[in-house]
Amino acid sequence: MENKETKAPVTQAKAVLRRVLLWAVCGSGVLFGSCTGHLGWGVLLWSTEDPVVPSGTILPVYIKSNLNQVWVAGIPNEYRTGEKGNNKFEIPLWQLEMRRTKSAARKYAAAFSEYAKTYAEILQDGLPIRDAPDNNARRVYRLKLGQIIKILSREEGIPAISTTGEPLPGDWFRVLTEDGTVGYCFSYRLKLFEHTEGVLAAKADTTEDAPDPELEYVLSKTWSPEFYLAMILEKKINVEEFAKQWQFLPGHETGIARIYHPNVDKIFSYSGIRRTGNRAWRFEGASLQMSLQTDTTLAVQYTENKGALQTLLFVTLSSTVTDIITQELGRREALFEILYIQGPNYTSTNYGSLSFGAEGTFTWSNYDFLIPQVISPASLGNGTVDMGLFLDVSLTSRYDGALAFHFNGIGSPGTVVNFLYTLDAQGIRLEYVPPGNVEESTVTHRAASPIIIYFMKTES
Repeated sequence: MENKETKAPVTQAKAVLRRVLLWAVCGSGVLFGSCTGHLGWGVLLWSTEDPVVPSGTILPVYIKSNLNQVWVAGIPNEYRTGEKGNNKFEIPLWQLEMRRTKSAARKYAAAFSEYAKTYAEILQDGLPIRDAPDNNARRVYRLKLGQIIKILSREEGIPAISTTGEPLPGDWFRVLTEDGTVGYCFSYRLKLFEHTEGVLAAKADTTEDAPDPELEYVLSKTWSPEFYLAMILEKKINVEEFAKQWQFLPGHETGIARIYHPNVDKIFSYSGIRRTGNRAWRFEGASLQMSLQTDTTLAVQYTENKGALQTLLFVTLSSTVTDIITQELGRREALFEILYIQGPNYTSTNYGSLSFGAEGTFTWSNYDFLIPQVISPASLGNGTVDMGLFLDVSLTSRYDGALAFHFNGIGSPGTVVNFLYTLDAQGIRLEYVPPGNVEESTVTHRAASPIIIYFMKTES
């Protein structure tokens, strides 16, 4: 095992040897640049500690070493210390913005001056740096809680969105990390500060955690409530519920997690996500934790104000919620199309005439026998047809489906009237369904004394 007491002197000796070799190469004429002339002029992006030179300073540059990944630059008089001959120093390549002429360097330094002394501390573990000022852009770096980055410039970009759907306060910045990565970071979870001299170090331990592919998997998925999957498996999609986009949002981009679920809408602010066990994590600074029960099922737990632990289950779906809604609406349109093509005009001796319109509408006249028991007197004889009702399994062998007539009303919404229906070659059979016989968009059973209407097809 390496002796820790000797490690630092050995490292220092290697650094000294590297400098000696570099100057020896310069003296021998085997150069990466010129020892006496200039390669150009550089603007210091990140302040140096030895010697102490603040970011934004313009430096003459003499040598570029691709082998050691450093520039050799001159130390301005006002920052020189020690022996008079010590007027040059090495700078990592990423730490300097090079220009061929001093005037070009001055121009860059002037543009950089607004943020030349500005750095930022990371307030959220896992905050991403992206390759464009957009939360959907590719992540190029994962920041650690307490890490320090350099602000290079403010940039226009697509506003970051919170878990509530509102734009987050803040700006996009082009930033630089201490290992030379450049990209874009949104400022909502940054603490900006100015630094001119002295040691600039992370405020917390920034040692890179071991990769956690399971956490990355969780964060990459969209987590919908378990009952969405139940609807899909039962082929009973409630479009209104899907349109609400219930979900669990870990919020790793913003440090704000959200549980958006029927009767639960909670927001949790946290500083990081830490593994607590096998496929389990907690959100630091919040009463929130999660565990991956299967590859497609996530248990999310939170503590109520009174201390009770609540658990909700979320799942990944094979299609997006938007695609599922589109498919369901397409299914309903296809069902209505059958009614329309079969008719579209129907008539009954006792219950009037019924016509379907191509855009999902209906017109119904002379239905006086159904007032007021079935249809409200305030309803007009027209409206829209909703094919979003489903049948209990006990009814599927007797009926083709169920529909709802949404009647337009006089000065207010009209009546919604539900029917079971069956089609045959001569017409359509409707059977009235009382409101109490419908639960969660499913017709559960027939009426005790059903009202049955038979409409014959007509040519006009």
